[in-house]
Amino acid sequence: MLILHNLKKSYEGVKAVNDVSFNVAKGDIYGFLGPNGAGKTTTIRMIMGIIHPDSGKIELNGNDINSLKRQNLGYLPEDRGLYQKQKLEETCRYFGLLRGLDDRQARSNSKMWLERFGLGDQRDRKIEELSKGNQQKIQFILSLLHDPELIIMDEPFTGLDPLNQLLLKEIIQEKQDEGKTIIFSTHQMEQVERLCNNICLINQGQIVVEGALEDIRKKHTSDAVEVRFSGNIDLKKVAEYFNELELTENRISGVLKKKPEQFLGWVNTIVTVESFKLKVPTLEQIFIEEVGKI
Repeated sequence: MLILHNLKKSYEGVKAVNDVSFNVAKGDIYGFLGPNGAGKTTTIRMIMGIIHPDSGKIELNGNDINSLKRQNLGYLPEDRGLYQKQKLEETCRYFGLLRGLDDRQARSNSKMWLERFGLGDQRDRKIEELSKGNQQKIQFILSLLHDPELIIMDEPFTGLDPLNQLLLKEIIQEKQDEGKTIIFSTHQMEQVERLCNNICLINQGQIVVEGALEDIRKKHTSDAVEVRFSGNIDLKKVAEYFNELELTENRISGVLKKKPEQFLGWVNTIVTVESFKLKVPTLEQIFIEEVGKI
């Protein structure tokens, strides 16, 4: 488990991260979200030991993260940091050695991952000769090459076509099945909804929303409903239940004044209800709503 305790970091009096605390369970894919300048990258860099917090503590599996070898961490940064003149296999092997693999393991793992990403026949090409999408694949390989327990990915889908996005998601889910802990930061909310069970939304250095995605959705679900029915209904009576209302021949849509179950109990006695659904907001809608409050 990864635990962040009251992390703070300031730059020239500006609070980049202000008292941030959250837990990421072993085997979880945890969405870490926020607008540009929210403090995400600063937090990630503190986890990775690239910078140190002004105060607070980070623990991984019960140990202060600064006491552990960084070889157990995998990091895919948003900004590419590849050696453009190096060849693909050389790059992978070099980073494998840096992260504690012996030469045999580094060669074997490099070959396996390059083939998995369809780059096995390009291993002698220079990084600068690759497309942006293929360079992103190399970045992803470097974060996984040494089989780390904690994997942090910042905008991993950048530059990838839909097929390679599917491959990336497949591998992320494989790593979750292996019990790896994954922190996933992106602006692509639909990817978070597909992959993550728990999220943290940060803005201006502070946590705005944190917890299980399903619970957060329920909390932000308004009393907006849509009902399809058959039969005749009194418009004036229906209007007593709604602040906003749209009524067509067989559909009621609007925002309720009362609890949905109260309205449903009443309308069931009047007409035959064919469908009844609450309008659950998307994560993008929640994101915009919460960021707009500050």
